[in-house]
Amino acid sequence: MLLMIPGPVNLHERVIRAMCRQMIGHRTEDFSQILYFCYKNLKKVFGTKGDVFIISGSGTAGLEAAIASFSNVNKMLTIENGKFGERLGEIASKYCNVHRIRYDWGKSIELDDVENALSDGCDAVVFVHNETSTGILNPAKQIAKIAEKYNALVIMDAITSAGGDYVKMDEWGIHVTIAGSQKCIGAPPGLAFVAVSEEAWSFYNSKCPYYLDLASYRKKLEDFQTPYTPAVPLFFALEEALRIIEEEGLENRIQRHRILNSSIRKWALEAGLELFPQLNRYSSYSNTITAIKIPKKISDRELR
Repeated sequence: MLLMIPGPVNLHERVIRAMCRQMIGHRTEDFSQILYFCYKNLKKVFGTKGDVFIISGSGTAGLEAAIASFSNVNKMLTIENGKFGERLGEIASKYCNVHRIRYDWGKSIELDDVENALSDGCDAVVFVHNETSTGILNPAKQIAKIAEKYNALVIMDAITSAGGDYVKMDEWGIHVTIAGSQKCIGAPPGLAFVAVSEEAWSFYNSKCPYYLDLASYRKKLEDFQTPYTPAVPLFFALEEALRIIEEEGLENRIQRHRILNSSIRKWALEAGLELFPQLNRYSSYSNTITAIKIPKKISDRELR
């Protein structure tokens, strides 16, 4: 079966075989070596020298871990121009005061709106880099640049961009970045990755959920362990998926996505179809997802 969805993606045969290995003890040196390999390679995917924590849970678990652990803020700005931006707003609302900038799905973020909110007292901003629901790539670098003027924390959801497009966390000035195993990384669903800069810890809130407290993951990472029992087969699969990325080369992988995505957009436009995102000078089409408006005479059910 060909999965024409953002994720989970079809798995490489090597990843499937790796996942089917016999179990090992998760407190052994063997597991620590696997975790170390995943850790150092995920740092390359995220473009960071900071720590990367691996949580057994969906990408949403990673989002909640990041927002809850770094919710010691006066007010958090959430930027929402699609389903997953809205999810960030819903999560943040459970942990701190929130100012939500909401756009119609597919519309581009206006940087003046971001500037106004940050100048009005928001000291953290959270947004989606690659909005899965609409196929739009939001201007991460520009948002982070504005946040830097106000010494604001920057949290970025890169669940459908990490591994398939450029994510330059340190260079762009992003403090916390989240991704998941089942999208561009090419592993099964069930693991979340949270990359954290040293600066982010000044916003740490110890009153966060027990299982999602990133301080616990930070402490255990000193020994390349996880604080709680990990999904061992998924770590086997992740290790192999990251080996495949290493062999292909991250740059080559990103360019492969770019070529294929451009071809799909070209086909859609030549077929008289309309792309969903409404771009401005700062946004662009996603490198990993193509969102096309369904023609009026066809229902969603008929298309499926």
